[in-house]
Amino acid sequence: MAEEQDARTYKKRRCEMVEQLRRYGINNSRVLDAFLSVERHLFFDLKDRDYAYDDCAFPIGCGQTISQPFTVAYMTSMLVERCSGGKVLEIGTGSGYQAAILDCIGYSVYTVERIPELFERSSGIFSLLGLNIRQRLGDGTLGWSDHAPYNGIIVTAGAPEPPHTLLAQLAGGGVMVIPVGNSAGQRMTVMTCRGGTFGREEFHTFVFVPLVGKEGWRDG
Repeated sequence: MAEEQDARTYKKRRCEMVEQLRRYGINNSRVLDAFLSVERHLFFDLKDRDYAYDDCAFPIGCGQTISQPFTVAYMTSMLVERCSGGKVLEIGTGSGYQAAILDCIGYSVYTVERIPELFERSSGIFSLLGLNIRQRLGDGTLGWSDHAPYNGIIVTAGAPEPPHTLLAQLAGGGVMVIPVGNSAGQRMTVMTCRGGTFGREEFHTFVFVPLVGKEGWRDG
């Protein structure tokens, strides 16, 4: 009985979260449907699940966070509006929530995480939920060349510039959504592959944890 009550409560909170996303201007039906379907609280520790649907980022350990719902929805919408399907590479698995949203939308999802503890935790959640998300432990700034090219790449950490190695793994017409800037803030940036060159669009400012790696920021 308690589990049924919890399920109803979480579903109500997901509905409230989706309505708030609508008020913030997120109107892509595929994105909103995914946010309604994916149980965000499952990507939190049991002791923290009361915070799962709050409109804020939340620490998940190892100096990382799960982004606030609006940020995830914003990035996802930018991808969906430019890349309707195909293979997507996520850089920075973190909690696994963003990858699960992409999987729910219908992409074939590949994701790279550099921190072993987060890699193992997200792998367990994907297995529990029966998600066919392919994972790799390693330097996300170098992507995952074995499965390139990708129709889309989404980077969930702030970079000083879009990594060249990631750009090289985009298919023709593919797009990368990445926050670019310094520690004070990053502009959400969309890079589009057009016949060997890359178009660049810049949008609103956010604050992400740093993208650490060979073509990102140094660790520490």
